[in-house]
Amino acid sequence: MYVKSGQGQIPWEGVSDLYREWSFHGGIPETHFSRQWIAGIKNRNTPGSEIEDLSRMEREHPLFDEYWEGKRGEHADIHVPMYVGASWSTQGLHNRGTIQAFRDASSKHKWIEIHGRKEWETYYSREAHERQKGFFDHFLKRIDNGWTDTPPVRIEVRERFYHGLTRYENEFPIARTRYALLYLGPNRSMNDLKPNAESSAIYDSAVLLKYDSKDGRAFFEHRFEQDTELTGYMKLRLWVSTDASDDLDLFIGVHKVDKNGSEVFFGGFNHIENGKVSVGWLRVSHREMDEERSTPYQPWLKHQRLMKLKMNEIVPVDIEILPSSTLFRAGESIRLTIQGSEVPRAEIPPLQAEHSVIRYRHEELVNKGKHIIHFGGKFDSHLLIPVVPPLA
Repeated sequence: MYVKSGQGQIPWEGVSDLYREWSFHGGIPETHFSRQWIAGIKNRNTPGSEIEDLSRMEREHPLFDEYWEGKRGEHADIHVPMYVGASWSTQGLHNRGTIQAFRDASSKHKWIEIHGRKEWETYYSREAHERQKGFFDHFLKRIDNGWTDTPPVRIEVRERFYHGLTRYENEFPIARTRYALLYLGPNRSMNDLKPNAESSAIYDSAVLLKYDSKDGRAFFEHRFEQDTELTGYMKLRLWVSTDASDDLDLFIGVHKVDKNGSEVFFGGFNHIENGKVSVGWLRVSHREMDEERSTPYQPWLKHQRLMKLKMNEIVPVDIEILPSSTLFRAGESIRLTIQGSEVPRAEIPPLQAEHSVIRYRHEELVNKGKHIIHFGGKFDSHLLIPVVPPLA
């Protein structure tokens, strides 16, 4: 949704880089939502007019080139006042690009709210409309309603589905964030000390996965000893190899686990109700980073050439984990899942057809044989987490 004028704009759940956010997640083609969406647009198109066949262009332009550069917004060119709406729940569609646009915009007056709920339900809620109205009343009608006293960032820190605490901050990412490393270790552990001994986790990339299966994946857990808020960007550093191919696709899931060992679900992509904390993807041949755009917490991939592997060659990769906000109570755990296909979700009752719930899928994979995750010793495989201390 994009409501604008020359004096103010409300970009709500946007996209600003079609390659990275829509068509290729971590370099892996998205084969369902994006293609169903463009097919629907073409079917509804006015007879005699033309619409771009994005699915065909995805096949013809698998790397980031001039075509995709033309599908990327120049955020720095935005100077008008902005009230941006984003969500933790639209990872793989709106989450990354909406937040990035807010961060990069040159606007002197800009605000963002980031919730963890269903996107359109939240947009049309009375509470959200009142905030939107306050923004427009000030910038369009020139009403002195105190809007500019509103702190720039409004976030929901989630505890579980539709339960969380909303508060205001002065910036995003939050300046007082303390980034911590959780090193992958033996016995499916993650801890703040890197293991001295080298080890590995191995899974078969071709296993047909079920939600509760432990085959065909590697997973690691860390239990929090005190209440811990994670808000912002995570990054996963892995050392990986494969025994049967020159490339591999990695799918990453970050989950919350309660004190009894059960997963805690959140709102997720396109209105599902059993989503994860966060998600990430990488086709390893796309691992080349843009050093100028990358930060310690957000790797930025070039996607401009393929860097294939030799069989059993061990390479480091940095994987972007999309922005999220979650409170872990003492005794609860963060779980990291690594596998070669879509990180599975528990089954949920299907919605009626008019809801049009179409999820992302990645079915054009390059995986063969076993994936090996190396950690300990000289292999510093770890999950970087954004720990936000309470306000003083």
